[in-house]
Amino acid sequence: MARRGAITVAGRRLAPTPVFDTYWRFAEARQRIYIARLRGAPRPWTQDPILAHYRFTNCYRAADRVSQHLIRDVIYRGNQTWSEVFFRTVLFKLFNRSSTWRRLSAAAGPLTWCEYRFEALDPVLSEALAAGERLYSAAYVIPPPNLGEARKHRNHLRLIEMMMESSVPARVADARGLREVFEILRSFPTFGNFLAYQFAIDLNYAPALTFDEMEFVVPGPGARDGIRKCFGAAADGIEADVIRYVADTQEQHFARLGLSFPTLGGRRLQLIDCQNLFCEVDKYARVAHPGIAGISGRTSIKQNYRQDAEPLTAWFPPKWGINDRLPTAAPLAQ
Repeated sequence: MARRGAITVAGRRLAPTPVFDTYWRFAEARQRIYIARLRGAPRPWTQDPILAHYRFTNCYRAADRVSQHLIRDVIYRGNQTWSEVFFRTVLFKLFNRSSTWRRLSAAAGPLTWCEYRFEALDPVLSEALAAGERLYSAAYVIPPPNLGEARKHRNHLRLIEMMMESSVPARVADARGLREVFEILRSFPTFGNFLAYQFAIDLNYAPALTFDEMEFVVPGPGARDGIRKCFGAAADGIEADVIRYVADTQEQHFARLGLSFPTLGGRRLQLIDCQNLFCEVDKYARVAHPGIAGISGRTSIKQNYRQDAEPLTAWFPPKWGINDRLPTAAPLAQ
Protein backbone atom coordinates (compact mmCIF):
# COMPACT_ATOMS: atom_id res chain seq x y z
CA MET A 1 0.00 0.00 0.00
CA ALA A 2 1.41 3.37 -0.99
CA ARG A 3 1.82 5.89 1.79
CA ARG A 4 -0.35 8.92 1.70
CA GLY A 5 1.84 11.93 1.05
CA ALA A 6 1.24 15.64 1.18
CA ILE A 7 -0.85 17.04 -1.66
CA THR A 8 -1.17 20.49 -3.16
CA VAL A 9 -4.64 21.93 -3.69
CA ALA A 10 -5.34 25.54 -4.75
CA GLY A 11 -1.71 26.40 -4.07
CA ARG A 12 -1.78 25.05 -0.51
CA ARG A 13 0.20 22.11 0.76
CA LEU A 14 -2.08 19.78 2.69
CA ALA A 15 -0.89 16.95 4.94
CA PRO A 16 -3.56 14.22 5.00
CA THR A 17 -4.54 12.66 8.32
CA PRO A 18 -5.47 8.96 8.62
CA VAL A 19 -9.09 9.99 7.94
CA PHE A 20 -8.20 10.67 4.30
CA ASP A 21 -7.41 6.99 3.71
CA THR A 22 -10.55 6.13 5.66
CA TYR A 23 -12.51 8.27 3.17
CA TRP A 24 -11.58 5.88 0.35
CA ARG A 25 -11.99 2.69 2.39
CA PHE A 26 -15.39 3.89 3.61
CA ALA A 27 -16.50 4.68 0.03
CA GLU A 28 -15.45 1.26 -1.25
CA ALA A 29 -17.06 -0.63 1.65
CA ARG A 30 -20.28 1.39 1.55
CA GLN A 31 -20.66 0.91 -2.20
CA ARG A 32 -20.12 -2.84 -1.85
CA ILE A 33 -22.99 -2.96 0.64
CA TYR A 34 -25.20 -1.21 -1.92
CA ILE A 35 -24.20 -3.58 -4.73
CA ALA A 36 -24.71 -6.63 -2.51
CA ARG A 37 -28.19 -5.46 -1.63
CA LEU A 38 -29.05 -4.84 -5.28
CA ARG A 39 -28.02 -8.41 -6.03
CA GLY A 40 -30.25 -9.70 -3.28
CA ALA A 41 -27.38 -11.03 -1.17
CA PRO A 42 -28.32 -12.02 2.39
CA ARG A 43 -26.96 -10.22 5.44
CA PRO A 44 -24.36 -9.57 6.66
CA TRP A 45 -23.34 -7.28 3.82
CA THR A 46 -20.21 -6.06 5.57
CA GLN A 47 -17.71 -7.06 8.23
CA ASP A 48 -17.22 -3.44 9.23
CA PRO A 49 -18.90 -3.04 12.65
CA ILE A 50 -19.42 0.71 12.22
CA LEU A 51 -21.12 0.34 8.84
CA ALA A 52 -23.20 -2.55 10.19
CA HIS A 53 -24.40 -0.63 13.24
CA TYR A 54 -24.99 2.92 12.01
CA ARG A 55 -26.90 4.48 9.14
CA PHE A 56 -24.90 6.06 6.30
CA THR A 57 -26.15 7.38 2.97
CA ASN A 58 -25.06 5.77 -0.29
CA CYS A 59 -21.89 6.85 -2.08
CA TYR A 60 -23.96 8.06 -5.02
CA ARG A 61 -26.52 10.67 -3.98
CA ALA A 62 -29.01 9.57 -6.63
CA ALA A 63 -29.06 6.05 -5.15
CA ASP A 64 -30.52 7.07 -1.82
CA ARG A 65 -34.19 6.30 -1.20
CA VAL A 66 -35.49 9.88 -1.25
CA SER A 67 -33.58 10.66 -4.46
CA GLN A 68 -34.88 7.43 -5.98
CA HIS A 69 -38.45 8.41 -5.13
CA LEU A 70 -37.87 11.86 -6.60
CA ILE A 71 -36.40 10.49 -9.83
CA ARG A 72 -38.77 7.56 -10.41
CA ASP A 73 -42.07 8.76 -9.02
CA VAL A 74 -41.92 12.55 -9.18
CA ILE A 75 -39.72 13.70 -12.06
CA TYR A 76 -40.26 10.91 -14.59
CA ARG A 77 -43.88 10.09 -13.73
CA GLY A 78 -46.71 12.36 -14.83
CA ASN A 79 -46.90 15.28 -17.26
CA GLN A 80 -43.44 15.78 -18.78
CA THR A 81 -43.97 19.43 -19.71
CA TRP A 82 -40.96 21.17 -18.19
CA SER A 83 -42.96 23.66 -16.12
CA GLU A 84 -44.86 20.76 -14.55
CA VAL A 85 -41.68 18.77 -13.87
CA PHE A 86 -40.13 21.85 -12.28
CA PHE A 87 -43.22 22.41 -10.11
CA ARG A 88 -43.32 18.79 -8.91
CA THR A 89 -39.60 18.72 -8.19
CA VAL A 90 -39.59 21.91 -6.13
CA LEU A 91 -42.77 20.93 -4.27
CA PHE A 92 -41.26 17.57 -3.37
CA LYS A 93 -37.86 18.96 -2.40
CA LEU A 94 -39.13 21.75 -0.15
CA PHE A 95 -40.38 18.98 2.16
CA ASN A 96 -37.92 16.30 0.98
CA ARG A 97 -40.06 13.62 2.58
CA SER A 98 -41.73 10.84 0.65
CA SER A 99 -44.59 10.43 3.13
CA THR A 100 -45.52 14.12 2.69
CA TRP A 101 -45.60 13.73 -1.10
CA ARG A 102 -47.73 10.61 -0.86
CA ARG A 103 -50.14 12.32 1.53
CA LEU A 104 -50.55 15.29 -0.82
CA SER A 105 -50.98 13.04 -3.85
CA ALA A 106 -53.57 10.87 -2.11
CA ALA A 107 -55.61 13.87 -0.98
CA ALA A 108 -55.29 16.17 -3.99
CA GLY A 109 -54.77 13.76 -6.88
CA PRO A 110 -52.01 14.32 -9.45
CA LEU A 111 -50.03 17.36 -8.31
CA THR A 112 -49.85 19.83 -11.18
CA TRP A 113 -49.22 23.55 -11.50
CA CYS A 114 -52.08 24.00 -13.95
CA GLU A 115 -54.54 22.78 -11.28
CA TYR A 116 -52.66 24.02 -8.23
CA ARG A 117 -54.66 25.70 -5.47
CA PHE A 118 -53.18 26.80 -2.16
CA GLU A 119 -56.57 26.13 -0.56
CA ALA A 120 -56.39 22.47 -1.61
CA LEU A 121 -52.88 21.66 -0.33
CA ASP A 122 -52.72 23.74 2.85
CA PRO A 123 -55.48 21.84 4.73
CA VAL A 124 -53.82 18.49 3.95
CA LEU A 125 -50.53 19.65 5.42
CA SER A 126 -52.14 21.47 8.34
CA GLU A 127 -54.13 18.38 9.34
CA ALA A 128 -51.02 16.20 9.19
CA LEU A 129 -49.15 18.71 11.34
CA ALA A 130 -51.99 18.85 13.87
CA ALA A 131 -51.89 15.04 14.07
CA GLY A 132 -48.24 15.20 15.07
CA GLU A 133 -46.84 14.00 11.76
CA ARG A 134 -43.52 15.24 10.43
CA LEU A 135 -43.80 17.17 7.19
CA TYR A 136 -40.08 17.74 6.59
CA SER A 137 -37.03 15.55 6.24
CA ALA A 138 -34.28 15.88 8.82
CA ALA A 139 -31.61 15.57 6.11
CA TYR A 140 -30.99 19.31 6.08
CA VAL A 141 -32.77 22.40 7.34
CA ILE A 142 -35.04 24.22 4.89
CA PRO A 143 -35.78 27.55 6.56
CA PRO A 144 -39.19 29.16 6.00
CA PRO A 145 -39.34 32.31 3.89
CA ASN A 146 -41.20 35.26 5.37
CA LEU A 147 -44.04 35.49 2.87
CA GLY A 148 -46.85 36.51 5.17
CA GLU A 149 -48.09 33.13 6.39
CA ALA A 150 -48.07 31.92 9.99
CA ARG A 151 -46.97 28.36 9.25
CA LYS A 152 -43.73 27.15 7.68
CA HIS A 153 -45.44 24.91 5.12
CA ARG A 154 -47.78 27.72 4.05
CA ASN A 155 -44.83 30.01 3.38
CA HIS A 156 -43.21 27.26 1.32
CA LEU A 157 -46.36 26.93 -0.78
CA ARG A 158 -46.26 30.69 -1.32
CA LEU A 159 -42.62 30.37 -2.32
CA ILE A 160 -43.53 27.87 -5.04
CA GLU A 161 -46.19 30.27 -6.27
CA MET A 162 -43.63 33.09 -6.36
CA MET A 163 -41.17 31.00 -8.35
CA MET A 164 -43.72 29.79 -10.86
CA GLU A 165 -45.17 33.27 -11.35
CA SER A 166 -41.62 34.66 -11.81
CA SER A 167 -41.05 32.36 -14.82
CA VAL A 168 -38.33 30.41 -13.04
CA PRO A 169 -38.96 27.21 -15.05
CA ALA A 170 -38.32 29.09 -18.32
CA ARG A 171 -35.30 30.87 -16.88
CA VAL A 172 -33.81 27.58 -15.71
CA ALA A 173 -34.49 25.96 -19.09
CA ASP A 174 -32.59 28.81 -20.76
CA ALA A 175 -29.64 28.60 -18.36
CA ARG A 176 -26.22 27.91 -19.86
CA GLY A 177 -24.99 25.70 -17.05
CA LEU A 178 -25.57 24.28 -13.60
CA ARG A 179 -24.05 27.34 -11.93
CA GLU A 180 -26.57 29.61 -13.64
CA VAL A 181 -29.40 27.39 -12.36
CA PHE A 182 -27.87 27.73 -8.91
CA GLU A 183 -27.73 31.53 -9.23
CA ILE A 184 -31.39 31.72 -10.29
CA LEU A 185 -32.49 29.65 -7.30
CA ARG A 186 -30.17 31.54 -4.96
CA SER A 187 -32.03 34.78 -5.72
CA PHE A 188 -35.18 33.56 -3.93
CA PRO A 189 -35.96 33.58 -0.20
CA THR A 190 -34.94 30.41 1.70
CA PHE A 191 -32.26 29.46 -0.81
CA GLY A 192 -28.80 29.85 0.67
CA ASN A 193 -25.78 28.57 -1.23
CA PHE A 194 -26.01 24.95 -0.08
CA LEU A 195 -29.76 24.60 -0.57
CA ALA A 196 -29.68 26.26 -4.01
CA TYR A 197 -26.93 23.83 -5.06
CA GLN A 198 -28.87 20.80 -3.83
CA PHE A 199 -32.02 21.90 -5.69
CA ALA A 200 -30.00 22.57 -8.85
CA ILE A 201 -28.70 18.99 -8.73
CA ASP A 202 -32.24 17.66 -8.28
CA LEU A 203 -33.64 19.67 -11.19
CA ASN A 204 -30.76 18.46 -13.33
CA TYR A 205 -32.02 14.87 -13.00
CA ALA A 206 -34.89 15.83 -15.31
CA PRO A 207 -34.70 15.09 -19.04
CA ALA A 208 -34.98 18.79 -19.94
CA LEU A 209 -31.61 19.66 -18.36
CA THR A 210 -28.31 18.12 -19.42
CA PHE A 211 -25.75 19.98 -17.35
CA ASP A 212 -22.51 18.39 -16.13
CA GLU A 213 -22.45 17.53 -12.43
CA MET A 214 -18.70 18.12 -12.55
CA GLU A 215 -19.20 21.82 -13.30
CA PHE A 216 -18.98 23.06 -9.72
CA VAL A 217 -19.71 22.12 -6.11
CA VAL A 218 -20.90 23.85 -2.94
CA PRO A 219 -19.62 22.20 0.26
CA GLY A 220 -22.16 21.79 3.02
CA PRO A 221 -21.38 22.02 6.74
CA GLY A 222 -21.02 18.25 7.09
CA ALA A 223 -18.57 18.10 4.19
CA ARG A 224 -16.54 20.92 5.73
CA ASP A 225 -16.34 18.88 8.92
CA GLY A 226 -15.13 15.84 6.98
CA ILE A 227 -12.55 17.85 5.07
CA ARG A 228 -11.22 19.35 8.31
CA LYS A 229 -10.79 15.82 9.68
CA CYS A 230 -8.96 14.73 6.52
CA PHE A 231 -6.62 17.72 6.18
CA GLY A 232 -6.83 19.90 9.27
CA ALA A 233 -7.35 23.65 9.33
CA ALA A 234 -5.05 24.12 6.33
CA ALA A 235 -8.01 23.24 4.08
CA ASP A 236 -10.31 25.89 5.50
CA GLY A 237 -11.68 28.09 2.74
CA ILE A 238 -10.67 25.81 -0.14
CA GLU A 239 -13.14 23.00 0.52
CA ALA A 240 -14.62 23.15 -2.99
CA ASP A 241 -11.12 22.76 -4.45
CA VAL A 242 -10.49 19.78 -2.18
CA ILE A 243 -13.69 18.11 -3.34
CA ARG A 244 -12.69 18.65 -6.96
CA TYR A 245 -9.23 17.22 -6.28
CA VAL A 246 -10.81 14.12 -4.76
CA ALA A 247 -13.23 13.67 -7.66
CA ASP A 248 -10.48 14.12 -10.24
CA THR A 249 -8.05 11.68 -8.58
CA GLN A 250 -10.45 9.01 -7.29
CA GLU A 251 -9.04 6.14 -9.36
CA GLN A 252 -5.50 7.01 -8.26
CA HIS A 253 -6.38 6.83 -4.57
CA PHE A 254 -8.43 3.65 -4.81
CA ALA A 255 -5.47 2.05 -6.60
CA ARG A 256 -2.99 3.43 -4.05
CA LEU A 257 -4.87 1.64 -1.28
CA GLY A 258 -5.41 -1.56 -3.26
CA LEU A 259 -9.17 -1.00 -3.42
CA SER A 260 -11.47 -1.96 -6.27
CA PHE A 261 -14.36 0.47 -6.16
CA PRO A 262 -17.53 -0.84 -7.85
CA THR A 263 -18.88 2.18 -9.72
CA LEU A 264 -22.52 2.80 -10.43
CA GLY A 265 -22.79 1.17 -13.84
CA GLY A 266 -19.47 2.71 -14.89
CA ARG A 267 -20.37 6.21 -13.66
CA ARG A 268 -17.54 7.81 -11.69
CA LEU A 269 -18.19 9.58 -8.43
CA GLN A 270 -19.28 13.11 -9.29
CA LEU A 271 -18.59 16.29 -7.32
CA ILE A 272 -21.94 16.03 -5.52
CA ASP A 273 -21.14 12.44 -4.51
CA CYS A 274 -17.67 13.31 -3.22
CA GLN A 275 -19.19 16.20 -1.28
CA ASN A 276 -21.66 13.81 0.35
CA LEU A 277 -18.92 11.30 1.11
CA PHE A 278 -17.01 13.91 3.10
CA CYS A 279 -20.16 14.42 5.16
CA GLU A 280 -20.51 10.69 5.74
CA VAL A 281 -16.84 10.14 6.62
CA ASP A 282 -17.17 12.94 9.17
CA LYS A 283 -19.80 10.79 10.92
CA TYR A 284 -17.83 7.56 10.45
CA ALA A 285 -14.68 9.14 11.89
CA ARG A 286 -16.49 10.05 15.11
CA VAL A 287 -16.25 6.35 15.96
CA ALA A 288 -13.25 5.24 13.87
CA HIS A 289 -11.01 8.25 14.67
CA PRO A 290 -12.43 9.86 17.83
CA GLY A 291 -9.20 11.76 18.48
CA ILE A 292 -9.36 13.71 15.20
CA ALA A 293 -11.56 16.77 15.54
CA GLY A 294 -13.76 18.44 12.96
CA ILE A 295 -15.44 21.83 13.16
CA SER A 296 -18.78 21.05 14.81
CA GLY A 297 -17.37 19.11 17.74
CA ARG A 298 -19.90 16.30 17.37
CA THR A 299 -18.65 13.02 18.83
CA SER A 300 -21.46 10.51 18.21
CA ILE A 301 -23.56 9.20 15.33
CA LYS A 302 -27.27 9.81 15.85
CA GLN A 303 -28.89 7.23 13.58
CA ASN A 304 -28.54 3.48 13.92
CA TYR A 305 -29.08 1.27 10.89
CA ARG A 306 -32.61 -0.08 10.47
CA GLN A 307 -33.55 -2.03 7.37
CA ASP A 308 -36.33 -0.33 5.43
CA ALA A 309 -39.33 -2.49 4.66
CA GLU A 310 -39.70 -0.98 1.19
CA PRO A 311 -37.71 -2.73 -1.57
CA LEU A 312 -34.50 -1.10 -2.76
CA THR A 313 -34.81 0.53 -6.17
CA ALA A 314 -32.11 1.38 -8.67
CA TRP A 315 -33.39 3.48 -11.55
CA PHE A 316 -31.52 6.57 -12.68
CA PRO A 317 -32.03 9.34 -15.25
CA PRO A 318 -32.02 7.51 -18.61
CA LYS A 319 -29.70 10.16 -20.05
CA TRP A 320 -26.94 8.71 -17.83
CA GLY A 321 -27.09 5.46 -19.81
CA ILE A 322 -26.46 3.19 -16.82
CA ASN A 323 -29.78 1.51 -16.02
CA ASP A 324 -29.05 -1.58 -18.11
CA ARG A 325 -25.64 -1.98 -16.42
CA LEU A 326 -26.93 -2.40 -12.86
CA PRO A 327 -27.55 -5.74 -11.12
CA THR A 328 -31.31 -5.21 -10.72
CA ALA A 329 -32.10 -2.04 -12.65
CA ALA A 330 -35.87 -2.05 -12.38
CA PRO A 331 -37.91 -0.72 -15.31
CA LEU A 332 -39.98 2.36 -14.62
CA ALA A 333 -43.60 1.49 -13.97
CA GLN A 334 -46.09 3.39 -16.08
